[in-house]
Amino acid sequence: MNRAERVALRASSAPRSRAAHTQAPRAFALLALALAFAFALGACSDPALQHLSASEANGRLLLQQFGCGDCHTIPGVANARGNVGPPLTHVARRVYLAGRVPNRRETMEQWIQDPKRFDPLTEMPDLQVGEAHARDMVAYLYTLR
Repeated sequence: MNRAERVALRASSAPRSRAAHTQAPRAFALLALALAFAFALGACSDPALQHLSASEANGRLLLQQFGCGDCHTIPGVANARGNVGPPLTHVARRVYLAGRVPNRRETMEQWIQDPKRFDPLTEMPDLQVGEAHARDMVAYLYTLR
């Protein structure tokens, strides 16, 4: 056996570094995790969201995040079973909001942002909802026909 063959034999039988031993399993674990996550998103998608646009779906989530369901019953919004305010079932069909505000998208957005502007005695709190969030919330509420 010549010197080159002995060096090659030693290199092939030499222990690998710790990094070399952990890189492949770590990469495999990350790939498996990514595939599992992608599968979970596809398999567990909410059928109620499948027909919604991005802004409508975001509005649905915002209604939950802002706690609107603590006071209102809102179809499609998790845990929205409140009975302090009126139920928002079929809110898009109503002629008025709060009995006096014309039910149009822009007025509903303004109502959500600043309800006391329309009715200083309303029990609806000012939740500091921004314009973009109010627009998305209304996009979802207008799906409730």
